[in-house]
Amino acid sequence: MKAIKNGKIILKDRIVEGKVLLYSDKILGIVDEVPEGYEVIDAKGNYVSPGLIDIHIHGYLGKDVCDKSYDSIKTIANGIMKNGVTSFLPTTMTVSKDIIEGALEVCRDLKEESKTWDGASVLGVHAEGPFISPKKKGAQDERYILKPDASFVKKYQDIIKIITMAPEEDEDFKAIEEIRRDTDVVISMGHTDASYEVAYESTTRGVRHATHTFNAMSPLNQRNPGVVGAIFNSDVTCELIVDTFHIHPAIYNMIYKLKGDKLCFITDCLPAGGLPDGEYTLGGEKFISKGIECRLLDGTIAGSILKLNQGVLNVYKNSDIPLYECVNCASLNPARAIHEDARKGSIEVGKDADLVIFDNDFNVLKTIIGGEIKYEV
Repeated sequence: MKAIKNGKIILKDRIVEGKVLLYSDKILGIVDEVPEGYEVIDAKGNYVSPGLIDIHIHGYLGKDVCDKSYDSIKTIANGIMKNGVTSFLPTTMTVSKDIIEGALEVCRDLKEESKTWDGASVLGVHAEGPFISPKKKGAQDERYILKPDASFVKKYQDIIKIITMAPEEDEDFKAIEEIRRDTDVVISMGHTDASYEVAYESTTRGVRHATHTFNAMSPLNQRNPGVVGAIFNSDVTCELIVDTFHIHPAIYNMIYKLKGDKLCFITDCLPAGGLPDGEYTLGGEKFISKGIECRLLDGTIAGSILKLNQGVLNVYKNSDIPLYECVNCASLNPARAIHEDARKGSIEVGKDADLVIFDNDFNVLKTIIGGEIKYEV
């Protein structure tokens, strides 16, 4: 049994001080004093947070989820653990179908092992495409875009947690309705040029989530509210890339007021994450990483090099959102979006002891996964 004392404990609705957090592999409780016989960690006045959950990340430290490589997933998992991420969804993109299938199979094979390795655990996969719109492909490869196919999703429903689709490409919402009826996969609208009417209708047929809101989707306009309008006017959960580049920081307050606990911070991190500026590849496509920007050689904005702990700090510093709510957006809300909140995402009795000790600038001092210290400075 273990105890963390002298920490500012970030709960889902407040931050408490002067208490002791007890845990084994699960959260045991919060008490006033350290019980006899407990192994003690002194947080020294720093924050004690639930582990962060990244539900949209393509790579890190030069490795790509679409490498179809066990080593790549393990390297990514170990790297992002040092940013306070305790579990994640490795994210594929629109590449050839055999590459996507290979990546899914690798993640399927590693899912159980990831519960005990030195790195963030794999909760499943976010398949970003290939069922997207050519008009809003962004950094995705148009050659490999396909029409929505429910049978493909059903084949991998044990490992796919989120599937990003363009609802206007799905005739009469047939694939969306079949996926919703026959699986627990979360359908997300993204890389879509849908009208407001089509996007909103899709949320009544099975769409429950939105991929990197504002980016690669039809915008909000007073005469055509677009996909963004449908997100705002429906109950879907939505992702936000919080690197201060993809989304202007002034948006943070606005979207939080509209979406509240439906808001999920993501990194959309590319293989350049954790590495110096330079030229890298994503799904075989070259891109340039410079500062906080990643662009294809033609100037198209790609993903980011964001660390999720930095994303939480970005929002906290550039908004009026309380720190515990910023943390929720990177832990509890993503867990809830993928139906993992019964065991992940917040410091509550009975949940997995996935914990992070952060300093005041949200630098990671210690990462604890399943009750075991996996990283410390």
